[in-house]
Amino acid sequence: MTARQPTLIGLPYDGSSSYLRGPARAPAAVRRVLHSGAGNWFTEHGVDLHPSLERWIDGGDLDIDDDPATARSQIRAHAAGLAEAGKPIIALGGDHFVTLPLVEALSPRVGHLTIVHIDAHPDFYDELDGERLSHACPFARIMEAGLADRLLQFGVRTMTAHQADQVERFGVEVFTAADWDGRVPPLDGDVYLTIDVDGLDPAYAPGVSHHEPGGLTTRQVIDLINQVGAQPDVIVVGADIVEINPDRDINDMTAAVGAKLLKELLGVMITQP
Repeated sequence: MTARQPTLIGLPYDGSSSYLRGPARAPAAVRRVLHSGAGNWFTEHGVDLHPSLERWIDGGDLDIDDDPATARSQIRAHAAGLAEAGKPIIALGGDHFVTLPLVEALSPRVGHLTIVHIDAHPDFYDELDGERLSHACPFARIMEAGLADRLLQFGVRTMTAHQADQVERFGVEVFTAADWDGRVPPLDGDVYLTIDVDGLDPAYAPGVSHHEPGGLTTRQVIDLINQVGAQPDVIVVGADIVEINPDRDINDMTAAVGAKLLKELLGVMITQP
């Protein structure tokens, strides 16, 4: 049994979605693919994740209220309990709002926190349609509260003028889909990885609420995960995969992407010292 035994939690919540509901059904869809027998339990670097080895724990789904403020408290309290027990957390959302309470739970319990964020959108609105807890706002709440020392965003291709102002205000490092060369800058300390699956091009992940052409490939995202994990001074303390919408998926293609990314994240977490 590994000393760093990550805990998977499902967060079936989409009450902060601004366009379509559906991501609440993603944890079940990803698990169905993960356990389907269509693939094996090995990561690309040869880490065996078979459940019988107990190298990670599936903590099931959290029962979450549809009200954003209540959901925030529920997710934060549950994640804080895992963090207190020293368990790295990997979450299946859910819409991108869930990153806020997860980071709120982890940030006080770690050192220098860097967030690595993959997304088509910066999710940096101060508010959207009058809602400060929209899934388009989590990084505004995180950075204004000082919960992260550094935020890097990859795959962005929808920057509005307001969000550009926010990026400048908080010193965010943005690597757009058009300009990113595939390399991750040097990182150090504790890292939280958040993957909004619409950061991928819809050709690779059609099952999302917000189709935004011109995105990253699955290969680029897998390589990013492994680049982060391979940096000698980095420990991945938490991660999430969000915004899969099974209602829009085709033959479970996007759920399969989610399952693949989950395995690679687990492999990184398990093998780090």
